[in-house]
Amino acid sequence: MNQMKTVPTLNNDMVLTNGDRYLLTPGPLTTSIRTRQAMLRDWGSWDCDFNTITHDIRRQLLDMADADDTEYVCVPMQGSGTFSVEAALSSATARSGKTLMLMNGAYGKRAATIMQYLGREIVTIDMGDYLPPSPEEVASTLDADLDITSVFVVHCETSSGILNPLRQIAEVVKSRQRVLIVDAMSSFGAVPLSVKEIPCDVIVSSANKCIEGVPGFGFVIIRRELLDTARGASHSLSLDLHEQWQYMERTGQWRFTPPTHTVVAFYEALLQHREEGGVAGRQARYTRNRDVLVSGMRALGFKTLLEDKWLSPIITTFLSPKHPNFAFKAFYDALKQCGFIIYPGKLTEAESFRIGCIGHIDDSVIHQLLDHVEESLTTMGVNSCEP
Repeated sequence: MNQMKTVPTLNNDMVLTNGDRYLLTPGPLTTSIRTRQAMLRDWGSWDCDFNTITHDIRRQLLDMADADDTEYVCVPMQGSGTFSVEAALSSATARSGKTLMLMNGAYGKRAATIMQYLGREIVTIDMGDYLPPSPEEVASTLDADLDITSVFVVHCETSSGILNPLRQIAEVVKSRQRVLIVDAMSSFGAVPLSVKEIPCDVIVSSANKCIEGVPGFGFVIIRRELLDTARGASHSLSLDLHEQWQYMERTGQWRFTPPTHTVVAFYEALLQHREEGGVAGRQARYTRNRDVLVSGMRALGFKTLLEDKWLSPIITTFLSPKHPNFAFKAFYDALKQCGFIIYPGKLTEAESFRIGCIGHIDDSVIHQLLDHVEESLTTMGVNSCEP
C-alpha cells in the first residue's frame, strides 16, 4: 500500500449528534456540515443564479478530468448514478453496434443488464469477484471481433474494492480505435483521471461519491464529437443525453426539474474539494484512511479479499470470520449503535462485508471504528477472524 507524505486533516465539524452516524459506504457517504448547510436555501430551477451554478459545475468537472471544452462536454443528469450510466450507454453505443463489457463485480454486471434492456448487442469478459480484466485479453478479443465498436469498464468496482488497470485498458482500446466508456462512479475526484493521459471517450460519475455531495444527480463527461452523433440514439425521453446537452446549451437550464438542493450542495462540495488540494489531496486522505483501516483490521485477524496491489482507496472488502459466533447482522447492529454504518458484501462465492474509506472522515474516525470493531468481537465471543 502506498504511504502518502502529506495527508490532509479535517476540521472537527463532524460531531455525531441526534442519531447521526458515519457512513462508511461507497455512497451516500458522510458529508460536511458546510455541504448540508448549503441545502438550507431554496432555489428557482430556471433562475439565472441557479443556471450560473450549473454552468460552473459543468466547467469545474471538465477541469477535473483535464478535458478541453472544445473536445468534451459535461452533461449532468437527474437521478442516481445508474441513471447516468444508462443515459451514457444508450447515447454512446450504436443501436447496430456491439459493446465489449468488462465485468468483475456487481456494477459491471448491472451495466451489461442495462445493455440487454436496451437491446444492444454485447460481448462479455467476466473475471468473477476479485480479479481485474486483463488488457491482453481485451486486446485479443478486440482483434478477433472487428464488429465490436465500444468497450465498457468500471474503474473502481466497489463490489470488491478493486481498482482496475484503466490506463492499460485505455491504451489497448485507443490503439484499436474503439470507443471507451468508463464508469468512474466511485473513483472520480479521488483517483487521478486525465483524459489527456488516459484516453477515454466517456466518463460517468455521481454527486454523492468522492466529491462528497449528496445523492440526486450524476454527470457524463463525453467527447463532443461522439455526442454530436447520438441524436435519436436514446431509448428514453428523460435519459436522452443528447437532448439534455442541447437544451442546456440553448437555455442554460435543465430540461426537467433539477434537484436544486443537491446541485447547490455539490457546488459547495466542489469548493471544499479545491480547498483540500483537489484530486491529489482527496486521494491522500482516502489512502491514509484505507491504510489505517487495513492494517488495523488485519491486526484483529481479518483478511482482505484483495491483494495489496489491487486495493483501492475507496472501499475495502473483508472476508467474514468462520467462527460460529460471528453473524454479520449482529456485527452490523453493534457498530451502528456506536455510530458507524458499514456495508454488506456483494460477492457471489464468499461471505464478506465492506468498509468505505471515502466521505468527510479522516483516520481519527477509522481509529474509533477499529476500537468498536474489537469491542463488538469481544461481545459476540469471536476470538478468531480467520475466514
